[in-house]
Amino acid sequence: MKSLKNLLAIALLLVSLGSLRAQDIHFSQFYLSPLNLNPAMTGVMNCNSRLVANYRNQWASVLRSNAFSTYSASYDQRVSVGRYDYFGIGGTFWGDRAGESNFSTLTGKLSASYSKRMGGSRNYGNYLVAGAEAGIAQRSIDFLNLRWGTQHDGSGGFDPNLPTLEDRFNRDNFIFADMAAGLLWFMVMDENTNFYIGGAFHHLNRSNQSFSTEDEDLLFSRLTGHVGGEFLVSDKFGLVPGVIVMKQGPSFQVNGGTSFKFLLSKSRLEYQAFQVGLWGRIGNKFIEATENSSERVGILGDAVILSTRFDYNNFSLGFSYDINISPLQPASNSNGGFEFALVYKICGQERRGVYCPNF
Repeated sequence: MKSLKNLLAIALLLVSLGSLRAQDIHFSQFYLSPLNLNPAMTGVMNCNSRLVANYRNQWASVLRSNAFSTYSASYDQRVSVGRYDYFGIGGTFWGDRAGESNFSTLTGKLSASYSKRMGGSRNYGNYLVAGAEAGIAQRSIDFLNLRWGTQHDGSGGFDPNLPTLEDRFNRDNFIFADMAAGLLWFMVMDENTNFYIGGAFHHLNRSNQSFSTEDEDLLFSRLTGHVGGEFLVSDKFGLVPGVIVMKQGPSFQVNGGTSFKFLLSKSRLEYQAFQVGLWGRIGNKFIEATENSSERVGILGDAVILSTRFDYNNFSLGFSYDINISPLQPASNSNGGFEFALVYKICGQERRGVYCPNF
């Protein structure tokens, strides 16, 4: 049983490393990482400035010190234009490290948006927002930590001193430019009732991702669609549903569910709310072709996600845990990843009613 678990752990590592080229980072609490979700969400807030920090750790129960870790920090602010419209400006930095080879990505981006009021009353209305971002990223890998087929003796032994016979890779890091654009539409009916829908197009320029200067491996563009809202059922209870769909090259992922919101305190001087959520994530898997059938795509259940969120005045604190339900469950013992998010908003003196949903 122990050997089977080790084999499954190795399979997990290989599958994950093989998919890194095609897939970007993702957060289970996508609603608490707005600038990573859509550049059109830059500056879309009910305060003047926003600081966001996210951290995700995955597969620690299998890969131990080589667990996948992702962190992100962002700052954005809104600038009033006329009576109802806004500019948004911001910046994001995130890093990601995966597996024994320390496959890493560091990214820094600047983003901007413009929110145009489409109609509504004095304090509530609907807006169309357009946003864009641009930045640079670095990818790197430690080839010395990789294991190659020629270094195995065929009987289960491994000798790192044996030659790899791999001479295609002649750079272990590179820097590339990255650009994205997005749209967002939202409607605010009152302080606790709203609806939004948006989409983004990441990696517009499709930079070369090859670790060989002689080859070309273009980064797949990623299409993202997201929809959600907040609906108050009673004076103290509401629903906060959301869905995000991502398509990148041959891969896609859907994350959806709802949080149950409990208003603990709401007054002019104090606001407290607590949320518990149940979410699910699915993706696609490829079924190999045989003599009698061609390659086809199936649906793969990936994780069930439990989440909590606590809002206290200008602070929001979120925590989630992924329960693995994929075929790699025997190796992970159903453990997936935990995630932490912190949001702090600076409102100052200028706060003109309720402008948008509580992102």
